[in-house]
Amino acid sequence: MTIRLFLFLVCGFGGMLGAAEPVVTADSALLFDANTGRVLFKQNENERRPVASTQKLLTALLIAENGNLSKPVVIVKSDTLAEPTKLYLKAGDSYTRQQLLTALLVKSPNDAARALARDNAGDVSSFAEKMNRRMAQLGGNSSNFVNPNGLPAGNQYSSARDMARVARAAYFNPLLRDIMRTKYYTFRHASGKTTTLKNTNRVLRAYSFCNGMKTGYTDAAGHCLISSGSYNGKDVIAVVLGDNKSRIWELSASLLAYGLGIDEMQMASLRVAPAKDE
Repeated sequence: MTIRLFLFLVCGFGGMLGAAEPVVTADSALLFDANTGRVLFKQNENERRPVASTQKLLTALLIAENGNLSKPVVIVKSDTLAEPTKLYLKAGDSYTRQQLLTALLVKSPNDAARALARDNAGDVSSFAEKMNRRMAQLGGNSSNFVNPNGLPAGNQYSSARDMARVARAAYFNPLLRDIMRTKYYTFRHASGKTTTLKNTNRVLRAYSFCNGMKTGYTDAAGHCLISSGSYNGKDVIAVVLGDNKSRIWELSASLLAYGLGIDEMQMASLRVAPAKDE
């Protein structure tokens, strides 16, 4: 069940006085200043819960930090055993880490996540151990990861606060920051066929102040979105976990706008795509 409440934030945060206070309907949420780490809003931020594909931010962070992104990854059959969102990679095909990483953050294919994890750590379970160690290094203590893609698994969970730690680290990784603001990516399959991947983040496609980050959905997690925004020298990140598909996009956009001090009139002028194109 979602929790409906009003954001009563401290109005002393510079520039927020002109922004409307959003109504938050998500189960868990956290809004913070990306530069200082200052929390601007929190709701059930330590609640342990599934976070779906938003945990691919941690997968991407590990891959980016490992480097050597031009290295080829040869797909094996076990990589392909992931539903429902897939690139339909085939065993024997070869792609660079960079190709798979970009596709991962733009379109969220689960087979790409498995391929990157296996390439990095030997197998999915060993990569999950790396995820847990990296989360501990980031200061997270409310998470346990079992796979690299966020698909349902026993004893797999995180929290809005822990995912905020991951998001902040990813936001200040130059490579990931560049990929996460990519709206469309042309993926070239090993066969030579190309597929245009559209970023799953509707807020990124709709508002010029949004510059990332990652969507997620499963029945257990609900609709999830970690979004980032920049405006007039400010950078904020909003973590929204467990909301309804019809609400999460505008809720996340409103949270970003609130943190950035963007009022309703400014928000309308910063919209770059009509609803039918999102």
